[in-house]
Amino acid sequence: MDGTAFRSATELAGLIKAKKISSEELLDLYLARIDKHNARVNAVVATDIPGARRRARAADTALAKGDVWGPLHGVPVTIKDSFDLAGMPATWGVPELRDHRPATNALAVQRYIDAGAIAFGKTNVAAYLVGWATQNEIYGTTSNPWDLDRSPGGSSGGAAAALAAGLTGLELGVDFGGGVRNVAHYCGIFGHKSTYGITNWSGHVMPGIGSKPDLCVAGPLARSADDLKLGLSLITGPMPEDAVGWKLSLPPPRMKDLSELRVAVMLDDPSFPVDHEVQERLQAVVDFLVSRKAKVSERARPAIDPAVAFQIFGGLLMAGLATRQHDEKFWTRLAHLRARFLTMDDGKGPATEKVFTHADWSELDTARNRLRQAWRMFFNDWDVLLCPAAPTVAVPHDPKHAWHERKVMVKGKPTSPADPTFWGAYFTVAHLPATVAPAGLSKSGLPVGVQIVGPEYGDLTCIEVARLLEREFQGFVPPKGWD
Repeated sequence: MDGTAFRSATELAGLIKAKKISSEELLDLYLARIDKHNARVNAVVATDIPGARRRARAADTALAKGDVWGPLHGVPVTIKDSFDLAGMPATWGVPELRDHRPATNALAVQRYIDAGAIAFGKTNVAAYLVGWATQNEIYGTTSNPWDLDRSPGGSSGGAAAALAAGLTGLELGVDFGGGVRNVAHYCGIFGHKSTYGITNWSGHVMPGIGSKPDLCVAGPLARSADDLKLGLSLITGPMPEDAVGWKLSLPPPRMKDLSELRVAVMLDDPSFPVDHEVQERLQAVVDFLVSRKAKVSERARPAIDPAVAFQIFGGLLMAGLATRQHDEKFWTRLAHLRARFLTMDDGKGPATEKVFTHADWSELDTARNRLRQAWRMFFNDWDVLLCPAAPTVAVPHDPKHAWHERKVMVKGKPTSPADPTFWGAYFTVAHLPATVAPAGLSKSGLPVGVQIVGPEYGDLTCIEVARLLEREFQGFVPPKGWD
């Protein structure tokens, strides 16, 4: 296998700067791979080849003159459909936005470009960015490169599938219930969900949701932890109009070696079970950390009821999306979440849906802040918490049912597709950062990712743990059949 296409973006930038490969040659490599492989996986849904080629040639010309644009100089990247990329589709998988072509770039996208990246295409998403099956009426279904009969996750399934299949150098995702973490776990790559509020959101807004949706963050998707660190550094910080008054300075990692690490472990929860084959791979990570003299506890927990925290998350999510409650198609897409978080049944009459008032939201926000405080106290004693990113390996395609109508099988029992979201939501609601790194393959031969959760603003600690695990335990491995 020619491994160039599967190298990290950091390594690719190094090859370009060392003039071992040109930006245009690397672009041609990815375009050739898309021609060969994309029909099977349906990850890349739009390209701008003439524009990308002009910029790649400009990058090579600049380098020949000693002008380096930035840490991603000349690296071809794709961008998730929902992020604005000037002149390219930004449909969110919604037919009404089929012809939407923004005139400017999302700020996070512009930061990638300003760092020297060549943005040459867009990748598929779940409709409205809801669900762990990347499927919509415009572009169809995206498959998992590890098993084409399974989902790559969602909503950033196209981005994750493109990275795993070696069709791009770097990507961007969005996470509120696990959208970055879930796809990284399903596809065997790296993903980082940032601390709430530190990533740029301009240019990633669907009409009717507001300029900065509650709970949502942007985050990098990549084939290495170094790329996560680089991508995060580019997309974090204040909006330009706020930069006159404040700046972001994330604290450095809490440790330099795994032997210094204090690790809490949560492999399962009574209310939100996890398949044994997922737990087995995470236990292998834990055993490895023990062998490296890390301090490990499988009992340490914050003073929080996980089921209550999940309800707080759900209330905040539903309240935040209330502006779209009259959009029937959108609200139908959320049927599984509505049933989980809005249904009120006192046993005395027909079940009804709760209608949120501002007072309700204020009460939920107060409860959220109590969760944040409990986690702060927990992370005084522990550096990270390791847990699943999702309760199962990649789920099979189910073309007969919309995502909200499906049942997810966990330990042989069907569960609502809302409940697996717990393993993202539990940390999202408290604003915590989390990195997912490869933990190896399950007995069924599918990837499993370990979720590394840290304290608020402890993003670099999470990524550093992922980097040390990548170096000493398990890194990205390309799926077979994509050479």
